[in-house]
Amino acid sequence: MRRYGLRNLQIISDKTNIPRPTVHARVSKLEKEGLLRTWIHPNYAKLGLVRGMALLTTKPGRELLAPEALRVPGYWLRLIRCMGECNGYYSTHAIPLEKRWDFEQYLEKVVASGIASEYRLLWLGEARSPLPDFRYYDSKKKSWTFDWPGWLEALAAKPGQTQRKNPSIPGMFDKKDLIILKELVKDGRTKLTHLAGLLDMTVPAVKYRFDNLARSGFIQEYVIDMLPFPPEISDLYEMVLDFKSNEGLCHGEKTLSSLPMVMTLSRVEGTNSIAVRVYLPRTQMNNLLTMLSALSRIGVLTGFTYVLLDPMTIRTQTFSYEYYENNTGWQYDNLEYFEKLRKVSSAFDKEEGIQANFQSAPVLGFQ
Repeated sequence: MRRYGLRNLQIISDKTNIPRPTVHARVSKLEKEGLLRTWIHPNYAKLGLVRGMALLTTKPGRELLAPEALRVPGYWLRLIRCMGECNGYYSTHAIPLEKRWDFEQYLEKVVASGIASEYRLLWLGEARSPLPDFRYYDSKKKSWTFDWPGWLEALAAKPGQTQRKNPSIPGMFDKKDLIILKELVKDGRTKLTHLAGLLDMTVPAVKYRFDNLARSGFIQEYVIDMLPFPPEISDLYEMVLDFKSNEGLCHGEKTLSSLPMVMTLSRVEGTNSIAVRVYLPRTQMNNLLTMLSALSRIGVLTGFTYVLLDPMTIRTQTFSYEYYENNTGWQYDNLEYFEKLRKVSSAFDKEEGIQANFQSAPVLGFQ
C-alpha cells in the first residue's frame, strides 16, 4: 500500500498474488479494529508553504494560554505539551513561504506578551514516515529486537557520496485541489464519491484531479500509521540530531529510517540537522541516549537535543486550505493576529477561579 498507493487494492493484489477479495477483507478488518490508519504527507513546497517546528517555553501559570496563542494565526498543524529542554509546547505549522519572517515576528510577540519566556523555531523540509522494519520483529516470540550495537556501527560507518536533492517549487493548483489534499491528509483512503459530494463534481472529474495531483508530485508520501510498541510502556519524543557534515546527514537519515522506533524524519533547512520523532519503550531510552552520546564522541554528531511529548495533549488539524483564494493566494495578516493575541490574553486574565482540565483517555495515534 505504501509503494503503490492506498486506494488501488487491485494493484496490491496483482503485486502480492493475493486475491483482491482477500486483500479488501483484510484491509477492511484492520481499519475496523483501529489497527490501520492511513493518510498522506502533502508536498508543502509545491503548495507554496513551508513547515516550521516551534518549541515554546511557557511562563508558569500561562501554560493553558500558550496553545491558544499558537493557534491564532491558523496555520498550525500539531500542538503537543512537551517537557525537557523546553517545558511548554511543541508545535508544527505550515506557513506561506513568503511569510516566514512574519511568523517569527508573531512568536516574538507571544514572548513579549508574557505568555512565554523564549522560543526556538526550525524550518523543516518535507517529512518522511518510514514503516517499522519488521526484520527486527520475532513473530513467534511477539517481541522486538533492539540491535543497539549494530545500529551504532551502521550510523558510525563512513558515509558515501551523496547526490544533491533538487528543491520543489510551487506548482499549479486551485482551492478544489487543496480540498482533495486536505481530505487525503485526514484519510488516505477517502472515497472518490465523498470527494465528489464535497466539491459538487462528478466522480470522473474528481478522479482526474486526484490522478493529476499524484502525477505532479503534490502527494509527497503515503503514510501508514502503526504503533510498534504498546502505548502503556512507551514514550514519544522529538529529537534534533546535528550531524558534522551533509554526507553524514544523508547517511544518518537513510540509516535512521530503518530503525523501528523512528516515526518521522524531517531535515532542518540550512543546516546539517534532522528532526526525528521517536516512539520507544521507556526501558530503551537510556540505550538510545548512550548511542547518541557515542556518536557525538566519535564526531558523527556535533550535538543533539530532545523533548518528551505528552500524547494525551495532542491536537491536530490539516493544513489551512481555507486561507487560500484562487485569485490572491495564501492570506496572512500579522496585524490581525496581534490583535487576536491581545484579546485572547486579556480574556484569559479576566477569567476567575482555577482553570484545570484533567484528562484520562489515552491517544493511540501519535503521527
